Amino acid sequence: MAKVIEGLFYAESHEYVKVEGDFGYVGITDYAQEQLGSVVYVDAPEVDDEVTQGEEFGAVESVKAASDLMSPVSGTVVEVNEELADSPEKINEDAYANWIIKVQLSDKSELDNLMDAAAYTELCGE
Repeated sequence: MAKVIEGLFYAESHEYVKVEGDFGYVGITDYAQEQLGSVVYVDAPEVDDEVTQGEEFGAVESVKAASDLMSPVSGTVVEVNEELADSPEKINEDAYANWIIKVQLSDKSELDNLMDAAAYTELCGE
């Protein structure tokens, strides 16, 4: 069973956002990394890029497949997890500890469009 963490917000496309103040840490869920298998490359945007809820912001490639990353929130990228450039497998080790981008949120009401842990667990169980 994939790990789902309480207090995060989840998108149907299997990204999560961890909100701290006006910032959100965005990554892929444990379920997503399990489905992908060994992650070999993470394509992330640059600092100062804009991301839009529900739109593509990058991709994750594994030995099995490539998967587009859809942003669960809108805002401005303020930080990119540089460790993933050299060690993309960190996502397989702990998807929640190894976020991909940190975003300054432009509209926190968008979080209402996302799922909580219980709803996401149900989605994955179907």
